[in-house]
Amino acid sequence: MTSSFKTPPQDILAKLIDQCLAAGATAADCSLAVSDGVNVDVRDGKLENVERSESQGVSLRALFGQRQAHVSGSDLSDDALKTMAERCVAMAKAVPEDKFAGLPDAELLETNPPELDLEGDGEIPLERLEADAIEAEAAALAVKGVKTVAGCGNGWSRSERWVAASNGFSSYLAGGSTGLGLAAVAMRDDAMERDYDSWSVRKMAHRPSPAEIGRTAGERAVARLGPRKVKTQKAAVIYDKRVSSSLIGAFLSAISGPSVARGVSFLKDRMDQKVFADGLNIIDDPFLERALGCRNHDGEGLPVAKSALVEDGVLTRWLLNTSSARQLGLQPNGFAAGGFGNPPGVGTSNTHIEAGAKSPEALMSGAGKGLLVTDMFGPSINPNTGDYSVGVAGFWFENGEIQHPVSEVTIAGDLPAIFARLIPASDLEFRGRINAPSLLVEDMSIAGN
Repeated sequence: MTSSFKTPPQDILAKLIDQCLAAGATAADCSLAVSDGVNVDVRDGKLENVERSESQGVSLRALFGQRQAHVSGSDLSDDALKTMAERCVAMAKAVPEDKFAGLPDAELLETNPPELDLEGDGEIPLERLEADAIEAEAAALAVKGVKTVAGCGNGWSRSERWVAASNGFSSYLAGGSTGLGLAAVAMRDDAMERDYDSWSVRKMAHRPSPAEIGRTAGERAVARLGPRKVKTQKAAVIYDKRVSSSLIGAFLSAISGPSVARGVSFLKDRMDQKVFADGLNIIDDPFLERALGCRNHDGEGLPVAKSALVEDGVLTRWLLNTSSARQLGLQPNGFAAGGFGNPPGVGTSNTHIEAGAKSPEALMSGAGKGLLVTDMFGPSINPNTGDYSVGVAGFWFENGEIQHPVSEVTIAGDLPAIFARLIPASDLEFRGRINAPSLLVEDMSIAGN
């Protein structure tokens, strides 16, 4: 894709920054990104739709003292970029001041970003995408009880991104991925249930076969047939590994620097305190092999490293960009996200709860009875108190054995108490940017009949 540029991308960005400074900006950063990909959909064993996407875009942020503005566009001509720079600086001069806005100090920047191998398969032939999708659909339909496949898609994508800033930082990163997924619909006595399986990976060799993906989706849908409600009670809840990462997501929001700085986090006073049970560790690893969230610097050009967000149950750090660090009187720590043409937010790379010692089956057996959650709908979280409720579906278990599927149930509690008694299982699997094994929480409120 790089060869399509008449002018090297880094030269384009350098010129854009120079034009901002010439127009009166005190600082600027920007990015240039290109991507392409293909997605196919199949239905009833035939190709139904093919979509190819190609895009390029440039984003620019200009600062005028403590004022900032950002713009974006797709026209890379000299005249268009000059107009973009002038317009962005004019906007920055007109907006209210943000006393925490600004680029990080040059001495904090990553000066030698490590090389990362994020390459995918490249352009996958259309015939292969179609054949794999048809194979997955056929495997789902072959499961007894499956009525239809609601959607089956397969595709690939690749991207390149160049970034630069007036404090001297510049970088380039390229990557690719492929994804195959489908939703199966099972029917019994005119009642239908739906479930799915989906994989997004760097390369096709890193995922199960299309037949296994299709079969898994079909079996999951059939297993949900004939759901019942359960009585309102307190019992153990096990979050299946498909949904357990939602609890990490809630935790990451609570340790976000901007949330802590605004005082809207239920963990704002818990730094260096025990938040989870003894032995529980939450790790962020920007260099995790094959993972989709890898990066060699953060969204402001600062170094990143494998780090423990929680160590032996103790909260060890906030997620800070330059702005939130200044608000809290701290140093940014490599968790800026986005940025380079946009005001940076905060975020992690590849985050996971380390696996525990017992299998999900062993945790289920030890808990006696309770709810295995495999699907969730519309969680509600109070960011100030951590009060939490969510609609769920899954399976009721007793004596360590699945008894029947369950739907139309709500579970509730408060996240500080849930975190404190969280027990991870041994089935950690790296599927996305946030991963967790199955998680047991004893004595949760279950609202049913």
